[in-house]
Amino acid sequence: MKKILLTITLLAALSVACFAQCDKTVVLTSSKTNHIDAAGTLLRSEDEAVSIEINKTEVNVLVNGDPKIKAIIKSNTCNWKVPFKDGKTVIHGVAQRDGKDMPVTLTIEGKDGKVTLLFQMDEALDDRVRITPDKFAEKA
Repeated sequence: MKKILLTITLLAALSVACFAQCDKTVVLTSSKTNHIDAAGTLLRSEDEAVSIEINKTEVNVLVNGDPKIKAIIKSNTCNWKVPFKDGKTVIHGVAQRDGKDMPVTLTIEGKDGKVTLLFQMDEALDDRVRITPDKFAEKA
């Protein structure tokens, strides 16, 4: 009985920790972006300073210090077994482009401690942006 109670307590604590991580403001920074097509084939790479801040309501992307994209979050699925190392977040949102609302999807995935991010405008699947963040951390 003690083992079962201990197991339930540990699982509950882990679930709370993972949910709390999903509720935080996080910042990802990278020095390189890779543009890929729908099949994942590399189209081009660019050396540029990218900062992506994600909070409960929006995603803000800065490239070389200039604001590039602001997306309002419509839905967020977050499941991290180990915060910032093993898990996945999928964010669906809407960004403005040329005065029109554009659906966007942002997928952040961690495997074996390596985090990758895939950003796509849902109407332009042949030019997705994939980055491997140099840093992935909670914002204080």
